[in-house]
Amino acid sequence: MDGGQSNLDGGGSNSRAGFVLTGGRSSRMGRDKALLDVGGTTLVGQIAGHVCEAAGSVTLVGGAGRYESLGYAILSDVVENAGPMGGLLTVLRLAARKSSGAEWNLVVACDMPSVTAGFLRGLLDAAEASGAGCVVPETSEGLHPLCAVYHRRLLPAVERAIDHKILKMRDFLKNIGAEPWPVADGRLLRNINTPAEWTAR
Repeated sequence: MDGGQSNLDGGGSNSRAGFVLTGGRSSRMGRDKALLDVGGTTLVGQIAGHVCEAAGSVTLVGGAGRYESLGYAILSDVVENAGPMGGLLTVLRLAARKSSGAEWNLVVACDMPSVTAGFLRGLLDAAEASGAGCVVPETSEGLHPLCAVYHRRLLPAVERAIDHKILKMRDFLKNIGAEPWPVADGRLLRNINTPAEWTAR
């Protein structure tokens, strides 16, 4: 059991909370990416540990029925078939409805094996310092919306986007004027989709 710390009221303080998105189908991997073994833990467990260290809490989003044995609190998506946008909606509705909900919500995909707690803490610091609705890492490959910080005030914008079937995260970021956070080493943000990528990590 990976074990973990979570607080469904939105984190250890009103400022920050961390979430890991687990809802992908892993079709190209051929098995659940989140449960890949990483030195005796799972990939999602490793990432959840980094998120918790950076944000003070961690909750898994999506994948209900698959990850209960890992010991983390899990939120089921509030809408189905909306992809990562649905996960973001789930996160921000939690932040909005709880009196102690976090302002700054760190959202990370479960398939980024190179991300570190220090990197995520720096991203959260940058978001709080900027005051922007969203701060998102930017590398030579573009923006990385599945490792970003979203302020809870974006909830109405997320709801509108889903209502209008704007489900691509990068399209959403353009609409809200997300603030890029330049990252020189793009390897930190690489995601794993195939067995070959997993082997070569």
